[in-house]
Amino acid sequence: MQALPPAILRALTGAVRRRPVAEWSNDGGQTWQAVRVGAADVTPDRTAECRWSATAEFLDPPVGRAGINTISTQVRLFEELTVPRVDPYRVPAGRYTVDSTKATLRGRGLSCALLGVEDIVRGAALPVARTVQADTAQAIAQTLIAEALPWAAVAWRTGVKADTKIPSFLIEEDRWQALAGGTDQAGVSTGIAPVLGAEVYADPRGVITFAPVPTLDDPAVWELPYGQGLVEPEAGQSSEGLANVWVITGEEAAEESGGAAAPVGPVYVWDDDPGSLTYAGPDPIKDPLAPQRQGLHWVRPRVARYSSPLITTTDQAYTVGRAKLADSLRVQASLTFTAYAHPGIEPGDLVRVETAPGVWERHIIDACPRSLGAASMSCQTRTSTRRL
Repeated sequence: MQALPPAILRALTGAVRRRPVAEWSNDGGQTWQAVRVGAADVTPDRTAECRWSATAEFLDPPVGRAGINTISTQVRLFEELTVPRVDPYRVPAGRYTVDSTKATLRGRGLSCALLGVEDIVRGAALPVARTVQADTAQAIAQTLIAEALPWAAVAWRTGVKADTKIPSFLIEEDRWQALAGGTDQAGVSTGIAPVLGAEVYADPRGVITFAPVPTLDDPAVWELPYGQGLVEPEAGQSSEGLANVWVITGEEAAEESGGAAAPVGPVYVWDDDPGSLTYAGPDPIKDPLAPQRQGLHWVRPRVARYSSPLITTTDQAYTVGRAKLADSLRVQASLTFTAYAHPGIEPGDLVRVETAPGVWERHIIDACPRSLGAASMSCQTRTSTRRL
């Protein structure tokens, strides 16, 4: 979550003036020009390849080579908040590239579809396949990003081991998949972020960020009491993507003593919480019949596998397994709610919601689309189901 001044936070549910603000640049962000905004809708979504996307209508903007265009223009959106006796405060609402434009208002307006700066990295495919030499995750990622975004800052959140050694690997063409995760033509999993137990995205300021996969054990950044800014929550459940047992394997790696190379894994990670509806049993690998002996006939293992040549140690394999498990268990219960607009909320944030008097649930924000300047917003969240 983006940190907001205390005076702004206190005013979010009361008297606060909100308005969208936009700037554009054709020189990679060295200089920015203000442009009037008619309306702007942003869609922060953790499940999308570009975490931030938006549509905005600009009034009387310059267009063409020296103005807003789909080749070189970048756009920054903000939500400006004004409360009594406090200077206006601008909250970043995404840094974008212009995907498409359409003239409106008899030519006086310009409607723009905007995509997060991940789109620039996606478009900067390698013209020829490249073998990346072994180095730290931080060094390799910095090079791949800087080639596409010379101006970009790269942040490594606490919990992500940026100094992890990554072995040499081949990038056939897709630069972003080499960072965020994908498969090559042989179907082998690649991607720096997944083998660190992390995810990578551009944050609201356009900073490329490597962050741990969010879990329900993270500290809550926002609480919504029942009846306070919460209107008609809609709860739902789905088993799509559920896995409560993960099998992780990696590349062969030489022993520290200089001995022969040995493959990493398989390493097994599972839901070992007896109070969880997705409980996989005390040890589904060595003793799969234990739930039956204990009368736990509802236990149902769902196994998924992940293998990558970039995993070179057992500790790294466990890190990947824990991240995969956290991400695959959280999809089991969803909650959609409408609340007062909190411009600091981002996808991946953990929130506590009082869904009924005295009943609090912890949810991870998946998406929080909103209109800049509006007083309310909707959030889609996910959590894991639990035995009650």
